[in-house]
Amino acid sequence: MNLAVLGAQWGDEGKGKIVDLLTPRFSIVARYQGGHNAGHTVYVNGTKFILRLIPSGILHPHVTCVIGNGVVVDPQALFAEVDELARNGVEVDGRIAISDKAHLILPYHRDLDLLLEARRGDRKIGTTSRGIGPAYEDKIARRGIRVGDLADPVGLEATVRDNVTARNRLIQDSTMDWRPVVEQLLTDGERLRPWIRDVSVMLHQAMREGRPILFEGAQGTLLDIDHGTYPYVTSSSATIGGVCTGLGVSPRAIGAVVGVAKAYTTRVGEGPLPTELFGEQGQRLRESGQEYGSVTGRPRRCGWYDAVAVRYGVRINGLDVLALTKLDVLDGLEQIEICTAYRCGSRTLTDFPSDVGQLAACEPVYESMPGWSAPTRGIRRFEALPEAARRYIARLEEVSGVRAAIVSTGSERDDTIIRDDIMKLQDGRIAGLQD
Repeated sequence: MNLAVLGAQWGDEGKGKIVDLLTPRFSIVARYQGGHNAGHTVYVNGTKFILRLIPSGILHPHVTCVIGNGVVVDPQALFAEVDELARNGVEVDGRIAISDKAHLILPYHRDLDLLLEARRGDRKIGTTSRGIGPAYEDKIARRGIRVGDLADPVGLEATVRDNVTARNRLIQDSTMDWRPVVEQLLTDGERLRPWIRDVSVMLHQAMREGRPILFEGAQGTLLDIDHGTYPYVTSSSATIGGVCTGLGVSPRAIGAVVGVAKAYTTRVGEGPLPTELFGEQGQRLRESGQEYGSVTGRPRRCGWYDAVAVRYGVRINGLDVLALTKLDVLDGLEQIEICTAYRCGSRTLTDFPSDVGQLAACEPVYESMPGWSAPTRGIRRFEALPEAARRYIARLEEVSGVRAAIVSTGSERDDTIIRDDIMKLQDGRIAGLQD
């Protein structure tokens, strides 16, 4: 059975650890959207790996990792990641495939990203300024350059020349020469060539052979270009539909969906965050959870668990189960709040509003629960959790509308509880993930 793993909040939920944990049950791990603005962090035996483009399954030697057409690829960032993995003893050659339809991020995309964010002033989005948005803009405007285009030097030169000329008109205080850009791309193409595949054909062949696939998402539901808190979103489809468009597979290929959510809430960048905590409480979560961007180092905004937002993720993605992460960050708190609804003026909302202005005006309606003093870090059996922690998880399940099949209690791969009874629910749809 094929499985999709994606973020149920505003990203940074811990998808990398969950994908790494589940990978041994799969033959292929396929990333379907985003760029190297993603930062999936995995700890194995004390070694920290930050994966930006390559799927988190790469740390398991039997697995093939796929970068789909829905991903935008900065060749230099990809090569740096491959080389970093090699230095840590992880062999990549022969184990990755990149869609010939994936679009490339080029130097002028990074320049335009910086320019556009600066021009927004007080209305900035809070992008990582890595060129992801402008690369997707070129894709939609039908002037992008795809990985497969590197095999056509003549057509490549014409497109790059036109795009750089347009860039120079926008950024008038500097002039980029298109020729070095083409030369670098042709050099990059030589290294990329062994990895380039028709990913859709590859995945369909794997499914015919009965080889299970894990579909890996980046960012999170509330950063989705269509269904997130627009315009404070990423530029790709981070929700379940992105699996089909970003890899060229049928909806029927998705056997089940695991949504990853923290036991509290975080967000990087601008945009509304109804449960955001300021002062000592917010700082306590940030420091205890080490809530700093793995790619940018930016501090994450922190707040209590937002069940309204997670329920939205459950509905949009058809989540079968949750993977609840960073439970241990809440250790030692006397009282924990859960947002169960929003109050907007005289109205109480239990559904996530589609208008970002309305969301910004909402105040959280909280339900208080007692915390726990005994540590949960490193616990690997659900029954060994403090009773108050078990009650907290049960209440999150009730207000979110989905069971928590996986509970992470630390950063290491094995600091995890997998609840066998839940993983085998859903009329057998999740059965088989456990050995």
